[in-house]
This record gives sequence, structure tokens and C-alpha cells, in this order.
Amino acid sequence: QVQPVESGGGLVQAGDSLRLSCVASGGTFSGVGVGWFRQAPGKQREIVVGINWSGGTTFYADSVKGRFTTSRDNAKNTVYLQMNNLRAEDTAVYYCARGRSLMAPRTWREFDSWGQGTQVTVSS
Repeated sequence: QVQPVESGGGLVQAGDSLRLSCVASGGTFSGVGVGWFRQAPGKQREIVVGINWSGGTTFYADSVKGRFTTSRDNAKNTVYLQMNNLRAEDTAVYYCARGRSLMAPRTWREFDSWGQGTQVTVSS
């Protein structure tokens, strides 16, 4: 089974930027969409972005629109999440998730597998 593996998390200050990366371990992201969701303590999981198989279609939650950008390099089998102008409320564990179809996933049932997550902490 394909296992997404995230990296790039860390501790930053409000207003800073981070770029998360996600590679497919044991397989590939070829031909499928990929999404990112986050889980903050005491809060529900939130799907924040999705990207389709080619990178031509993306989805952004309102909470991150204009600040986060997702992209993919299919030659490197890697998906990225560029996070700019980070806020304290962005603090969460961020998970990369492989989609079930070529579309940009935006609902939970569209995810096939996800990684262990990477912690992003934003201090105010």
C-alpha cells in the first residue's frame, strides 16, 4: 500500500512561511489527486487543500485561501504545501493524503491513505 510521508514541519513565528513536502513511499502518486488535512488539539480535522493528478486543479479551504499553495512534481513523485503568512491558528499536525481518483480530493471519503503527519507550530 502506498504510504505518504510528510516532512518540513517546524516551529515558526506568526507571519513566517514553511514548505511541507510529501512523497509516496512504496508506490506513486501518479494518476491520483493528493490532499492535505490538519488536526489541531481539541479541534476537528480540517481538509485544507487538494490537488488533482496533473496539478491543474486545486482546492483550498477558506481558512487558508490566499496564504497556502499546493503544487506537485510528478517526476519527483512529490507534492508540496507552501504556507505563507502563518497564523497561530494554523498550528496543527499536517497530514498528506493520497486520493482515490484523479480529482483534487475535498472530502474524507476521497482519501485512500495518509501519512503519520508533521507538526507545524506557529507562535504569536
